[in-house]
Amino acid sequence: MNQYFSKIVIAILAFIVINLAARWISFRFDLTQNKEFTLSKATRDILKNLDDKVTIKAYFSKDLPVDIAKTTEALTDLLSEFKNISNGQVEYEFISPNDDQAKEEEAMKAGIQPVMINVREKDQAKQLKAFLGMILQYKEKKEVIPLVQPGTAMEYAVTTSIKKLTVTNKPKIGFIQGHGEASLQEMGQVFQSLDILYDVQSVYLTDSTNTSEFKTIVLVKPSDSIPPSHLQALDQYVYKGGNLIIAMNQVEANLQQGLATASSTGLDVWLSTKGIFVDSALVRDVACGSVQVQQQSGFFSFSTPVQLPYLPLIQNFTNHPVTKGLDRIIFQFASPVRYQGPDNWTPLILSSDKSASEKVPLMIDIQKQWTHADFSEKNICMGGLLELKSGGRMIVYGDGDFPVGQGRNQQVNEDNVSLLVNGIDWLSDDTGLIELRTKAVQTRPIKELDDASRSMYKYVNFLLPIGLVLIYSVYRSAQSRRKRQNRMEQRFN
Repeated sequence: MNQYFSKIVIAILAFIVINLAARWISFRFDLTQNKEFTLSKATRDILKNLDDKVTIKAYFSKDLPVDIAKTTEALTDLLSEFKNISNGQVEYEFISPNDDQAKEEEAMKAGIQPVMINVREKDQAKQLKAFLGMILQYKEKKEVIPLVQPGTAMEYAVTTSIKKLTVTNKPKIGFIQGHGEASLQEMGQVFQSLDILYDVQSVYLTDSTNTSEFKTIVLVKPSDSIPPSHLQALDQYVYKGGNLIIAMNQVEANLQQGLATASSTGLDVWLSTKGIFVDSALVRDVACGSVQVQQQSGFFSFSTPVQLPYLPLIQNFTNHPVTKGLDRIIFQFASPVRYQGPDNWTPLILSSDKSASEKVPLMIDIQKQWTHADFSEKNICMGGLLELKSGGRMIVYGDGDFPVGQGRNQQVNEDNVSLLVNGIDWLSDDTGLIELRTKAVQTRPIKELDDASRSMYKYVNFLLPIGLVLIYSVYRSAQSRRKRQNRMEQRFN
């Protein structure tokens, strides 16, 4: 009896000691593939170097649906870590505007608008007004995050907001204009992402232009001929250690005429002097986007999406910070990009295992019936990074449309935006925030897995619990058998 009592006392004391120790010592394991719940070095460095208080007011409604309430829990954990790592320089509080009319007006006046969420209670559907935003304040400056969407990269949103409040001198990023390039207005999402950390400007190349003041220069979708003097200015900029990103259309495609022809800006000739060759050809891929085709049925006309292999849907990326975290991007009438030279070349964007390229001019037939023989190539490079021995770096993409807004709403696929912004970050930013841009909780629907993986997960999910129960049963049975043998031996003795 005394032996059992001693064990109970020891167990209680151990429990008390562990709980007391846990107040000062804490650790956790992050088993996610992309370490979604582990703060990056960039975030830690920014937080440790804060020289004044950053106050965060999180306007989050209470009693939210379970899937959205998880966002509140994740944000609470994140801000708690921010406070600990910054040695208390980050202070935060959660406010529920729904409980106080004055707080609701305060949130809306600051730029945090409520969103309507569909919920179901007692078999009745209704809408709930919810606030999911934050206000960050540093000295006299404020930054507003109007909506924290579930599953997004919250660490990136909060860290970059703190960086934007505390940064003093923003590096300059120049977007070249004057040769029919896409304007900053046409790349609204790109500008919005860059404006956090950089001073983004339009650049017109003249004899008096000081290109050395720009950390990175970007050339997107030029359509007019570029004068030799402007190309020479870029040449000098790169060879003096400058960073250059080029997204170009080597082929002009007209779907209405069904014709694709080579363009003539002179940029391809200049790139060839660096060993970079953008072919006058189009890449086609089995994995592709679609176009809307008008069809007539009696008196009615309607649009039908038709897949077009000349709009490659890219999921094959080289392991590099520029492409890290990207899921899928879509190019439009992209050209192959090759390199021949002594410098360091890294392909970034590759076609799938079922693709091909075709020289122009060529006819584009939307209704063509494609066969396997039309996709006999694989891993065709459509963009890469060149690191020159002089210190300059160039990223070249064989498509100039991917970051440019299309259609009435001018919206661009988020990964397309990240591809360009990641490249600028990698070339221009020394803080390492590029790692956070695409860092989010990734969903992996089981229907997207191959048959072998799906079967494996199904059987593991079914058999593992049964196996654990059987193992525990065998263990308990062996223990019971051992105890019976011990009792029999004691009686025999």
